[in-house]
Amino acid sequence: MENIVFGIRPVAEAIESGKQIEKIYIRKGAEGQLMTDLKDLCYRHRRHYQEVPVEKLNRMTRGNHQGVVAVIAAIDYVEVQDILERVPEDETPLVVVFDNVTDVRNFGGIARSAECAGAHGIISSLKNSAPVNADSIRSSAGALTRIPVARVGSIRNTLKSLQAEGFQIVAATEHSRKLMYDADLTKPTVIVMGSEENGISKEVLKLCDEQLAIPMIGAIESLNVSAAAAIMLFEVVRQRIGGNM
Repeated sequence: MENIVFGIRPVAEAIESGKQIEKIYIRKGAEGQLMTDLKDLCYRHRRHYQEVPVEKLNRMTRGNHQGVVAVIAAIDYVEVQDILERVPEDETPLVVVFDNVTDVRNFGGIARSAECAGAHGIISSLKNSAPVNADSIRSSAGALTRIPVARVGSIRNTLKSLQAEGFQIVAATEHSRKLMYDADLTKPTVIVMGSEENGISKEVLKLCDEQLAIPMIGAIESLNVSAAAAIMLFEVVRQRIGGNM
């Protein structure tokens, strides 16, 4: 069972105390001054909430939830700058960015590959992103408790900031004619992985310095996002240790 807090006052106290909260769910149509105050508190603390049917809240707890349930984060999230500052001086930065990766198993699988490949951190969106919960941690084989994870309000703005820091932004997409082998991945690199259904959004794709494809010769035209991420990450490893693997 996920660690949850329910009820207007307990959720408000969790927000005010600085607890790391994964998701906040509020009943659709919920009214009243206390609920208005809670929504204002979420806004002031930059906590996104999702309005859901009461049935969802009832499934999450049998307690008197008063129309609000918060899921406490299973890990301690960090800031993007924390990821950059933790990179050892003798290593070239490597970061993975999730653009709307919503499946917890894919989230965990990519995190496992990223940790094995020596990536320095993962960045995901506050909205439209899989939560870090027991399932994703299990899928990551514990990697999500080891590799730093940051959540941001805007993937586009974060990528722009990383470009200003000297990173090249690399998109993994089957729609490119340029193969991953033809790019220089020995430089500070951000690898962007898109959603399972739609790939990387057009807005994010426009920002990328490189759009790279994984060569395939079979009849199926695309890979699972977790498999694609693993291949991209270990091409970075291959290039960085000398290209002689």
